Amino acid sequence: MSFDLFTTTEEHEELRAAVRAVAEDKIAPHAAAVDEKSAFPQEAYDALRATDFHAPHIGEDYEGVGADALATCIVIEEVARACGSSSLIPAVNKLGTMPLVLGASEEVKQRYLPPVARGEAMFSYGLSEREAGSDTASMRTQAVRDGDGWVVNGQKSWITNAGVSSYYTVMAVTDPDGKRGGNVTAFVLHADDPGFTLGEPERKLGIKGSPTRELFFDDVRIGDDRRVGGVGEGLKIALRTLDHTRVTIGAQAVGIAQGALDAAVEYVKERKQFGKAVADFQGVQFMLADMAMKLETARQMVYTAAAKSERGDADLSFFGAAAKCYASDAAMEITTDAVQLLGGAGYVKDFPVERMMRDAKITQIYEGTNQIQRMVMARQLLK
Repeated sequence: MSFDLFTTTEEHEELRAAVRAVAEDKIAPHAAAVDEKSAFPQEAYDALRATDFHAPHIGEDYEGVGADALATCIVIEEVARACGSSSLIPAVNKLGTMPLVLGASEEVKQRYLPPVARGEAMFSYGLSEREAGSDTASMRTQAVRDGDGWVVNGQKSWITNAGVSSYYTVMAVTDPDGKRGGNVTAFVLHADDPGFTLGEPERKLGIKGSPTRELFFDDVRIGDDRRVGGVGEGLKIALRTLDHTRVTIGAQAVGIAQGALDAAVEYVKERKQFGKAVADFQGVQFMLADMAMKLETARQMVYTAAAKSERGDADLSFFGAAAKCYASDAAMEITTDAVQLLGGAGYVKDFPVERMMRDAKITQIYEGTNQIQRMVMARQLLK
């Protein structure tokens, strides 16, 4: 297991400043309303498209800006610092398209990646089902050959940005009697495919501005030109995808935690009790120090994993899982402590930390629960 370090360049830091300016000016002012109304953050999407931050990972060969994995994490982190829901625009565009980047034919890449890069479409990812969450190989959605195409039947659960995305990478069983895990194939489905419908939006604890819905497939007929990778390679592609995109969830967690720490520091410097600023109390200072220490550790882990993602290092599975697991656990602790530091003010919606605490929780759950991340890490150690 190697421990090669990353280095942020001057360009990375210039990018951070540019994204932060957009987030503070165009995204943060709408974050509370997006949460309150459970409304898709259209203002954020428009601002991100206008600056090419909506899908920065897509390469120049496909009309994208070709940001490296670390740069993409910085974009997601800085957007999440202002609004967790909005950060799922670049994060899920990467999640949905990463199977294509990793495994699709050049024809499929040229058909689907440019519209996303141009901001004309969003891309979601369909892996989980009602009875196949952590146990992805137990999925029941099937694609049956029909002439030179396929007929898809089944459903997918917990699909981020469902209803606003135009395209969906969907995993389906193509050989029910085949070897478990080796009988799944990936396909691209379109939102307007006949027989493709959506469930009602989920009513969630956090990230309320990012719609989460079920997908239903009732005899959805698609051509073989919608297939991503070889027949039977779908689950392998799906798991490789998660190795890369778990790093972006770590970045989202870091951004949310940074937003909460910033708000807490600002509040305790202004709030006075017993004749002095709350920040002057040693107990508060120790809490802030611990929050900042955990946050910076998480950031370093995420950036290191991002560098490994960019290089395609053999130990990416371990580092991707570790970065996502540590950063999300840290974000939950940091946002909870931020609420505590604000006292009663932290518990009301006049201040952003209660929203950030709610948003942070999902980072411990999606793209593999943190219990699954620990299994991934342990398996890598025991190989």
